[in-house]
Amino acid sequence: MPNGFIVPYGPQHAAFLEPFNLRLTVEEEVVVGAELNFGYNHRGMEHALAQDYKRTQFLAERVCGICSYHHASVYCQTMETMYGVTISNRANLVRLIMMECQRLTSHLLALGHIAETIGYENLFMQFFREREGVMQLVNRISGGRVHYSMNAIGGLRKDVTYEQLMDVEATLDRLEPKFLELQRIVRKDITLRRRLRGVGLLTKKDAVDWCTVGPTSRGSGLPHDVRLTSYGGYGLEGIKFRPIYYEEGDCYARTMVRMDEVVQAVDLIRQALGQIRDGPYQVPVKGNPNGEAYGRVEAPRGELLYYVRANGTTMLDRIKLRTPALVNIPALTAMVPGCRFADVAVITVSVDPCVCCTDR
Repeated sequence: MPNGFIVPYGPQHAAFLEPFNLRLTVEEEVVVGAELNFGYNHRGMEHALAQDYKRTQFLAERVCGICSYHHASVYCQTMETMYGVTISNRANLVRLIMMECQRLTSHLLALGHIAETIGYENLFMQFFREREGVMQLVNRISGGRVHYSMNAIGGLRKDVTYEQLMDVEATLDRLEPKFLELQRIVRKDITLRRRLRGVGLLTKKDAVDWCTVGPTSRGSGLPHDVRLTSYGGYGLEGIKFRPIYYEEGDCYARTMVRMDEVVQAVDLIRQALGQIRDGPYQVPVKGNPNGEAYGRVEAPRGELLYYVRANGTTMLDRIKLRTPALVNIPALTAMVPGCRFADVAVITVSVDPCVCCTDR
């Protein structure tokens, strides 16, 4: 560790939504080294998940509240691979719609957090105002604002109605102009650009070396996105998708990836609404699971991977999950050295840290 003053940053800090600690080495106002400390929020979730395979899909949603539907979706997707069943197009498209709705709520939260960290309280409230519109929408569809509990192994627990799909379209019609206005502000605001540009640089090589995923890697010029593998509804004919990425590798690039993906999520939901047709929403799945399988989805923060091993009984042998925050947060030790001490908060927030699913 370089010479200098040791400054503890966290675990309790105004910029952190959850507890973790950065041990910074500071020379005057410049950070010259950083170490990470986790473990304040460990809950033993992987051990708890390896129980009755039907109950596990509901517990999986509790790993993380901001991407709970993605956890439920990738678990069901993994179990469907183990059973060898293919779910209907209708179920796949509904899952796509709900995953993109959750991407909206997650990205708008992260963008609001960035605005708050640099002192833009008004912009923070604007992001959260539009986020509330999406939260109310998913609540009307699923009955829950955070944990949707809509999935089942083989498709959906309950079909969505025509009126609910029209509600999605009407809500997007109302929110899209506001998203575009927020995108214009993020692109044009001089103060925001000065606070974020050139700050927290993560080169493309470092992004690869640290195995970063999601907006953190795409902000460093890596067009990696699990949706390109065409899983679920993303592989259906008529659903067009391209990853959004920026080459700069700074806080501004990571912010713009999320802002552009908010607008892109609206387009993907509209495409799914145009493709959805009447049909079955559940494929019968019989017997207890046996064997092993893995699945992955593009959660808001990046690639989310589940591995499941079953033994032919109702109780699962093992579940292993790798969350995107687990690989993104350690990359802070490459971003922080060389920055001003005052920029540590915004650099940390720019990777959208989620300690809930990192510690598990």
